[in-house]
Amino acid sequence: MSIVLDAGALIALDRGDREVLSRLQIAFKTGDEVQVPAGVIGQVWRDPNLHVLLSRTLRRCDEVPLDGALARSSGRLCAQTGTSDVIDASVAVAVAESRHRDNRVILLTSDPADMRTLLSALRTNAEIVSV
Repeated sequence: MSIVLDAGALIALDRGDREVLSRLQIAFKTGDEVQVPAGVIGQVWRDPNLHVLLSRTLRRCDEVPLDGALARSSGRLCAQTGTSDVIDASVAVAVAESRHRDNRVILLTSDPADMRTLLSALRTNAEIVSV
């Protein structure tokens, strides 16, 4: 199983949201992959002194780099769906790539409607959990 986090999930984590913390603790304990696209980190990261829990958690996650290939895929997805948030699109692409490797992918997101639109355009199914 894979779990992918968007900015809303990281903000919830940083605020100590019990549901997010619990899901991640279980994932780490069972060896599930937890992915965070690099652009998402940029959306929430401000002061490492204030993000102790977030910093600790990110050390255990796989960061998906926002390289040229992902940026182009994300831009094309925005054009295809009429959306403009390239970082959200990069989250959707990360989910789609995880889906190729794993039968079950969970997306923790604060924006389930937009993520459904993006994932639908990619013809990708994932369990979307609103945080």
